[in-house]
Amino acid sequence: MRIGFVINGLDSEDHRYTTVRLAFAANRMGHDAWFIPVDAFAADPDGTIGARAHAAAGRRFRSQENYLAQVRSDEGRHERIFVDELDVLFLRNDPAADADRGWAQTSGILFGQLAARRGVLVVNDPEHLANAVNKTYFEHFPQAVRPRTLITRDRDEIAAFVDELEGRAVLKPLQGSGGQGVFLVADDESPNLNQIVEAILRDGYVVAQEYLTAAEQGDVRIFVMNGEPLRRGDRYAAFRRVNDGTDPRSNMHAGGHAEPAKMTDELLALVDMVRPKLLADGMFLVGLDVIGDKLMEVNVFSPGGLTTCCTMYEADFDVAILEALEAKVAHREHYADTLTNAALATL
Repeated sequence: MRIGFVINGLDSEDHRYTTVRLAFAANRMGHDAWFIPVDAFAADPDGTIGARAHAAAGRRFRSQENYLAQVRSDEGRHERIFVDELDVLFLRNDPAADADRGWAQTSGILFGQLAARRGVLVVNDPEHLANAVNKTYFEHFPQAVRPRTLITRDRDEIAAFVDELEGRAVLKPLQGSGGQGVFLVADDESPNLNQIVEAILRDGYVVAQEYLTAAEQGDVRIFVMNGEPLRRGDRYAAFRRVNDGTDPRSNMHAGGHAEPAKMTDELLALVDMVRPKLLADGMFLVGLDVIGDKLMEVNVFSPGGLTTCCTMYEADFDVAILEALEAKVAHREHYADTLTNAALATL
């Protein structure tokens, strides 16, 4: 299988990242795995899609760290490839990480759409990813699984909503990831509300959500593949992210740490509730962030933490993901153009 992983940039990748884990596993399994920076695409005059891509030379590496180092080195393969000849294009770039390169935030999606029309399986489905660039995508899921939420730029509406919540709410920017710009407003912090709102408004809309007391135990990241919780045997790819102090953010980038998480009936019911939307939108692999019984975020671009799961549970969840992609490529050979990219992505 020939698979390309779209990333923000080769220099910004970390050997612990989920994308590197998947590429490393693909390489070990004998697949041709390429890293494609989001600024490396080209639509050629003859209609083909090209890209400047990077891959490892060889298949014997002791670790993800050694693998990524070789990809980056002069010993790696640095070539202009034809994206049309890939079996799978995996969109793993994070638009929020390209805030200073506005043009790059949608480039992966746009070239992914072109690749899909050329017969490449593109995951997650780029047509629907275009509607998920910011947190408004979250609003398309059932109200029963979402906390009370207000999205606005009106300061008075925010103040009134926080007052309805008895002065306790979480405020964050509409666009962003990694726990950036997330604030907890508590009773004794209400005088700072104006300053917090002003800080977030500089980046666009404000998302105000009810504070869930279960957040004190952290949130749970659940990997969902083909609309089902990702699992290997009886082990689920899910972990609890716990903050290490008074910081309201449990996100790993914000200093939180990971602990094992049990997939309760409550969590399984929540995944079941969101499954129809994920399947309809061709969302092959997503990360659900859950507090208590409420869905806080749906990460459809580059959900991270897979390396943590594989290590914590000693399970090859990465292999399960690649095996699922192998099956989709086989199905495409039988069904040719009778299945849409979105349908094949979650088949």
